[in-house]
Amino acid sequence: MIIAEIAQAHDGSLGILHSYIDALALTGIDAVKFQTHIADAESSAHEPFRIKFSYEDATRYDYWKRMEFTAEQWAGIKQHCDEKGLEFISSPFSNAAVDLLENIGVNRYKVGSGEITNHLLLQKIALTQKPVILSSGMSTWQELDDAVEIFQSRNIHVSVLQCITAYPSRPEQWGLDVIPQLKHRYKTTTGYSDHSGDIYACLAAAALGAEIFEFHAVFDKRMFGPDAAASITIDEIGRLTNGIHQIKQSLQHAGQKDIAGMQQMKSIFEKSLAVNQPLQAGTVLEFKHLEAKKPKGYGLDAAGYKYVIGKKLRVDKQQWDFLQLTDVD
Repeated sequence: MIIAEIAQAHDGSLGILHSYIDALALTGIDAVKFQTHIADAESSAHEPFRIKFSYEDATRYDYWKRMEFTAEQWAGIKQHCDEKGLEFISSPFSNAAVDLLENIGVNRYKVGSGEITNHLLLQKIALTQKPVILSSGMSTWQELDDAVEIFQSRNIHVSVLQCITAYPSRPEQWGLDVIPQLKHRYKTTTGYSDHSGDIYACLAAAALGAEIFEFHAVFDKRMFGPDAAASITIDEIGRLTNGIHQIKQSLQHAGQKDIAGMQQMKSIFEKSLAVNQPLQAGTVLEFKHLEAKKPKGYGLDAAGYKYVIGKKLRVDKQQWDFLQLTDVD
């Protein structure tokens, strides 16, 4: 599953949000992920900014308030995704947001890194009995164990994503080696939630067996907002999805050294033994006398050169003549 996250890239504009859905529908992704914020339920005037970016919001609470949409607007957003063949996914940041999302009919939930220890929210989501995707960016192994247990103990399918909560994250921070560790530890679907701002981390994750890919999407990295620098542009997303699909297709045939159908190519590219200088009958052949020339089948195979070394020529040979088995004693 390839998930493009709009998050707050819409900057509170419903029109821009819908334009993202239209654009992303052309990139080959499977789902669009949002964040459902209800400021009064999740925040307060005391919440600090992660980075102070806003020219119009005095507090982080004010920012979340501006990012809100009504229940009717969320229903319209989901309907637009449905019409474009994209799964609608959202991360709730309050129990009230779970109620809103349940009312519009989500199929699964995404839990952000900062909510892993919010067991109140996790229990609320678990009550829906719907599949869950967890990001692990800010959690210890024990905290992640506890969160996964909440869902697995109820036989709810939970997927776990390796994630680094740095915007943008540097290559030495990606932690791609954690992906197989997650698979081994939790025996479940695993993936990568990317904040690098480029396509390389997800491509590498695909080669390591990741099954879910999540990244922030943006029209242009120069746009306003806290996640723009850590996002992938719409134009880049098409290349990324194509790359992921090709890598996954390749891995389906891993370990195979299949040369079926290559015989014609082998006959063209492989070579036959020849001599590299005029030689008279009776010459004892040495390594220095030999060359290999295309195509295969006009002399002894080049791989069998050792057979003729030390043997006498029966006939005269001109420079670059192919060497046949009948030419030597």
